[in-house]
Amino acid sequence: MISRVLCSTALVLATGSAFAQAADPGAKLAQQKNCMACHALDTKIVGPAYQDVAKKYAAQKGAAAMLATKIIKGGSGAWGAIPMPPQVVSEAEAGQLAAWILKQKK
Repeated sequence: MISRVLCSTALVLATGSAFAQAADPGAKLAQQKNCMACHALDTKIVGPAYQDVAKKYAAQKGAAAMLATKIIKGGSGAWGAIPMPPQVVSEAEAGQLAAWILKQKK
């Protein structure tokens, strides 16, 4: 009985977290722009996990602008041999995505 309650509680917490993440405009934009095809919050897929990106850059001055530029222009070498191609986003969208990515620091 206790294990069933604990499992149910864990499911509710995980689901609540997923809903909170999905409600965030940055998360919605990342889904809409297909960013999640190559990136995940906490796991490397093709590109680095967003939590790792945030951990690496969050304390750097100008990090949001630098990431927004990388989103627009693409980049290579910072996370390995696989380059990130330029993304089809506006400057405002790139800024919103960069700000959201930096908030993912755990």
